[in-house]
Amino acid sequence: MMLDGLARIGSNVRLGLAALGVSARTFVSLVAATGSLWRRPRLVSDQVHFIGNYSLVIIAVSGLFVGFVLGLQGYYTLNKYGSEQALGLLVALSLIRELGPVVTALLFAGRAGTSLTAEIGLMKATEQLSAMEMMAVDPMRRVLAPRFLAGVIAMPVLAAIFSAVGVLGGYIVGVRLIGVDEGAFWSQMQAGVDVWADVANGVIKSAVFGVAVTYIALYEGYCAAPTPEGVARATTRTVVIGSLMVLWLDFLLTALMFS
Repeated sequence: MMLDGLARIGSNVRLGLAALGVSARTFVSLVAATGSLWRRPRLVSDQVHFIGNYSLVIIAVSGLFVGFVLGLQGYYTLNKYGSEQALGLLVALSLIRELGPVVTALLFAGRAGTSLTAEIGLMKATEQLSAMEMMAVDPMRRVLAPRFLAGVIAMPVLAAIFSAVGVLGGYIVGVRLIGVDEGAFWSQMQAGVDVWADVANGVIKSAVFGVAVTYIALYEGYCAAPTPEGVARATTRTVVIGSLMVLWLDFLLTALMFS
């Protein structure tokens, strides 16, 4: 029994390492394939529209309600210490540093990531990718690389929109509804938010999340079993693995940037 258990553990470790190696090799090939996209920018722009524009509504609405909650909870917390004038700074830093990139990436994994996985998985199940290879068309360059680059481009833009709309939501609740001084709201925010230490780090975070989530979505679709059940499992793995990867990377990047 003990030997059987050790054999199973060894087999699982070996399979995990093999999958990690395949994933790393695919990532390197995908990054290398993006170098030729400058000759066909329309492929990338179409995917930016598909990934970014179709995710805009859920990103903007979510950002507005997150801003509402931050404005309300932030005021109740700061009011205990007589610092409600710093509400604008609290809302802006919370969104730019953390909530903007992280929540956008989680929504991106649920909306655009699942769409990419299902699309690539169905192309594989219906043998469209195999047909491309038969016609000497590299699916990595023609199908995966434009979507990968588009996801990396769209993520920081969506995170910026999320943060901007969230700040607007905090302004509506804090200034218009509760009555915080409007000048103090904006002046505290302007004085406390640093372009390089806060905004630039938030953009870097969102770009890293874009690389991780988009690659996971494409890899799961590309390696999915060519059956309806295989595509469904790959779509589920995209959300689970993508969300966990975003949270782990957020901790790592926060420790490196703001320590």
